[in-house]
Amino acid sequence: MQEARLRKSTFLEAQWRKLLMANYEVSPEILKKYLPYKTELDFWNNRCYASLIGFMFVDTKVLGIKFPFHTNFEEVNLRFYVRYNDNGLWKRGVVFIKEIVPKAMITLVANTVYNENYATHACKHKITETDSQLFVKYSWKSKSGWHHLQANADNKPCAILPDSEEEFITEHYWGYARYSDTKTNEYEVTHPRWQVYPVNNYDIQCNFGELYGHDFAFLKDTTPTSVLLAEGSEISVLKGKTIN
Repeated sequence: MQEARLRKSTFLEAQWRKLLMANYEVSPEILKKYLPYKTELDFWNNRCYASLIGFMFVDTKVLGIKFPFHTNFEEVNLRFYVRYNDNGLWKRGVVFIKEIVPKAMITLVANTVYNENYATHACKHKITETDSQLFVKYSWKSKSGWHHLQANADNKPCAILPDSEEEFITEHYWGYARYSDTKTNEYEVTHPRWQVYPVNNYDIQCNFGELYGHDFAFLKDTTPTSVLLAEGSEISVLKGKTIN
């Protein structure tokens, strides 16, 4: 019964793979103006986070249909963490400052259906593996040139510990987007608990001010509090609703 309900209400199915996440502590005052209606900031150990994330969409289907040349592609996004009180039930979710993909049709659909802030840029990736090592790099291009997010890690995934920073970053299952000053779009993302690879070193080259606006320009010279590399899994994005 549950599986039948999910199939009926699913908008998108895919695999999210090799999610590379650079996590920054950010002042709540910076993020408050980006909050969708009725959401509030979510904290971990009194810290407020924003994350720069690169990952692969693999085997993507929209309404059960695979569209040619739109099944496997990169995404890079900047997001922060919120929660919403739904009649006494706290839902933990994310809000995207911007989501970058290489396909204009994906941008059009996502911005139209969910009122997200997608943008189309040239993207590329490199993923290499040996028995012991894993290298992941995501690159995306803007007017100022190429940006990248990359890491080397041990190729032995580990379980995410309860109550850890890794759990906080990865275990948000709702998306929220501002529709207006009095309306918010909400959608659910379902996936199993992920595993993470121990990151040994990383490199980030990103003109945050150009890509995400003046409020986030300071991140260019900020060291992230952590960098995570998650294996990912199959995911489903369910059809959304409007909160008002």
